[in-house]
Amino acid sequence: MTPRAARGIVGRVTIHDEHPFATPAGERDQLRRFRGRLAVPVSLWTARAGEERPAGLTVSSMLVALGEPGSVLGLLDPDSDLFEALEASGRVVVNVLGWEHRQLADAMAHLAPAPGGPFRMATWTDTAWGPVLDTAVAWLGARLVGEPEEVGRSMLVRCEVETVTVTEGCLLYTSDAADE
Repeated sequence: MTPRAARGIVGRVTIHDEHPFATPAGERDQLRRFRGRLAVPVSLWTARAGEERPAGLTVSSMLVALGEPGSVLGLLDPDSDLFEALEASGRVVVNVLGWEHRQLADAMAHLAPAPGGPFRMATWTDTAWGPVLDTAVAWLGARLVGEPEEVGRSMLVRCEVETVTVTEGCLLYTSDAADE
């Protein structure tokens, strides 16, 4: 008897040639599929509410508006820890991710496992706005302005940019829907 069988674990491991949790083709949201065909840089929004552990979320539905002050607008999952931390702290970091951050992006989007949590997958520096990814291609710190507004299944947040840091690097883009 094998050690696995002795513990009551029997069966085989299978490797799927498609995503085992994908939405069936006939049930896919067509607007989500349309959005998935727009190439956009991938960002990681992070915040910390007081002494709480940090929260983060991979976000590609965002817009940066130039001006004095500049603004960043994002569509966030209202059930995410990040949305809760942003509302509590009123501050957020927007980290622009590079190609080397694709596994971190998937972990923060809850698409890949992250033993110990996704913040253990990289090194971070705490700032007044939240955790900054040490190897981010660029990052900004911003302050929440006004009340979030419900838009579809998301919450639209508007934040005034208070600081910006830009470095060199190859951006990580997304260009296909998550449920394709």
